[in-house]
Amino acid sequence: MERVYVKDIGGVKEETILVKGWIHKIYDIGKISFLQLRDKTGIIQLVVDKELRDGLRLEMSIEAVGEVASNEKAPTGMEIQVKELTILGQAHYDVLPFPINNGEVKAHLETQLNHRNISLRSPKVRAPFKVQEEVVEAFRSFLKSQNFSEIHTPKIIASGTEGGSEMFTVNYFDTRAFLAQSPQFYKQMMVGAGFERVFEVGHAYRAELHNTWRHLNEYVSLDVEMGFIKSEEDIMDMEEAFLKYLFQHLNKTCQSELELYGVVLPEIKKIPRMPLADAQNILLEKYGKKSPTGNIDAEGEIILSQYIKETYDSDFVFLTKYPVSKRPVYTMPDETLEGMTKSFDLIYKGLEITTGGQRIHDYEALITNMTKFGLNPQDFDFYVDSFKYGMPPHGGFAIGLERITMKILELDNIRQATLLPRDLKRITP
Repeated sequence: MERVYVKDIGGVKEETILVKGWIHKIYDIGKISFLQLRDKTGIIQLVVDKELRDGLRLEMSIEAVGEVASNEKAPTGMEIQVKELTILGQAHYDVLPFPINNGEVKAHLETQLNHRNISLRSPKVRAPFKVQEEVVEAFRSFLKSQNFSEIHTPKIIASGTEGGSEMFTVNYFDTRAFLAQSPQFYKQMMVGAGFERVFEVGHAYRAELHNTWRHLNEYVSLDVEMGFIKSEEDIMDMEEAFLKYLFQHLNKTCQSELELYGVVLPEIKKIPRMPLADAQNILLEKYGKKSPTGNIDAEGEIILSQYIKETYDSDFVFLTKYPVSKRPVYTMPDETLEGMTKSFDLIYKGLEITTGGQRIHDYEALITNMTKFGLNPQDFDFYVDSFKYGMPPHGGFAIGLERITMKILELDNIRQATLLPRDLKRITP
């Protein structure tokens, strides 16, 4: 926001400062006015006389040149005595869709999303996206420190990674194609291609007929896949290490954003790991909550998280040992527990933010499992063929970027953590 210039006039040095941004508030007091100028770094107070004040409106973009002075009552403890002021962007509205300069935006979320370019001008509404930016930065920097390679995989695909349900179709040169649900097949292929450890930050698409506080039809997925593992425990260890790094990173880079939401991120210690069956028993015996077969529902996730917090003082819990019937075709069966898999979900403050586990790496075992699932391996030959050439034991996980952002800041709705949401009813702006 600030650029300092020093002029030498007759041996006297005069320091002036140039600032640019939007007019956030205007207070008229006699012959002078106080303007609050807002840019992405924050808000600073300007003092202007009547001639410079004329014609100014909220949300105009301006630049101003002036001298810095101390003022304990100003937002930053200082203000700028403006000498020159130029309007850079005129305001052509009759009435703002809603006020954005009172801290909290009181408009309904749907109204805010209809006028996203306005609502995002509120520092608090925009804060989740600074946090989100730093989540991605931490994801990249941590994984690169662990010798992972970043990849970019196609989002227009010929077949689904989890079957043909919940997929958006695309007319691809008169051929039926789909929008990718995940980069799962491709990241496994890249492990086998010699990258060994890969990650991707990319969009994923799910044609789910849900319209809830936690569902999106387009979201950003943080995907990880690593080869030469011993078991799914290695994958959970890697995610746990990343989350510890992430919280430390956010405490350094997003302190003001966390303070806006009254959030204090704790030090992550050991994340509990609990078989799904044990979690279901706790919900039933302690809370009288019956779970669906092979899973726990949204209410169960919330109740279980409360139990984990009280018992282990952890906001996270890994649920392990999901049944074969509830996991994708590529999931490694657990040889020690018949009918179970080497897979897990990570629950954070009552919401599942991660699914992961070990994958089948043997060609013949994968063919057999696909057939059991009622799939034709020939429909996935581009994927299956990569397992003929010494695919190592491997596994991975995926984190929903919007979901983890929502839970970090304790937001009420996932669309508050989505720049331009795509859900069951929204395809614009």
